[in-house]
Amino acid sequence: MKLRLKLFFLLIFLCSSSMSYALTFMADIDQSKWNVEASQFFCRLEQVVPSYGIARFFHEAGEKVVFKLEPTQKESMAGVVRLVAEASPWQPGMAPEIIGTVKVKADDKQISVKSDYAGEMLIALYRGMSPTFTINGWLGSDEVLRVALSAANFQKSYNDYIECVDRLLPVNYRQVARTAVLFPPAQWRLSDSTKERLDLIVQYIKADNKVASVYVDGHSDNAGRRLLNRDLSKQRAEEVTRYLAAQGLDEKVITTRYHGERYPVVANTSASNRARNRRVTIRLERN
Repeated sequence: MKLRLKLFFLLIFLCSSSMSYALTFMADIDQSKWNVEASQFFCRLEQVVPSYGIARFFHEAGEKVVFKLEPTQKESMAGVVRLVAEASPWQPGMAPEIIGTVKVKADDKQISVKSDYAGEMLIALYRGMSPTFTINGWLGSDEVLRVALSAANFQKSYNDYIECVDRLLPVNYRQVARTAVLFPPAQWRLSDSTKERLDLIVQYIKADNKVASVYVDGHSDNAGRRLLNRDLSKQRAEEVTRYLAAQGLDEKVITTRYHGERYPVVANTSASNRARNRRVTIRLERN
């Protein structure tokens, strides 16, 4: 089935390629330049497509790489866009390779490519091929539009990009800004998995100097006496705070609070619900 689908896409591509005219945007060899922006939080690899816009690979910490094609003129592509790795001018006779199709809505401001396609595009570029987006009926006309990425001067920038990816943090801010760690009934000691999660939070905070405050809030379910539950939530919160401090987090930025059974995230009507309420939440706030 997959082979037949690829053959179908190839047939469409060949038919489109046989049209007498196609408007193509692509950097010439002497224009082709790939720029890398690197940090612990993200890696960006991009190329300006002259007279069209910017082609950008973006790899955020804790996520997979994605690709976006951002046109200067908005809504310049809409419909089903074919994505094919074509031979570069210095690769005569090399057959094109189907990557897939991307659906673009009329009100989309850019073409967004999912991570597996983005990975295939990077591989194609490293091999010297040119990932090319093709669509019929550009801006409602009969013209075929093609936007191609140039592989010229790609490999050096790609090596810098890969070095950046290797240095990325294991998580991003969204993944650690709101965290809840759970506890067994009547327990307050930290499990190994909880410590691993807290280690990631500490690693992120140490890297991001914009994090100004850390709020640690202890909670319990409603099993047992209210005052004992309050004390248990206090023990849980203080244990998390002690661990964060032991890993090198400045205690001055930590605010520790405890609430007992007062703020359940779900009603205490079942064992699974009570398990969700036996928690400590860790919330980060940036400047």
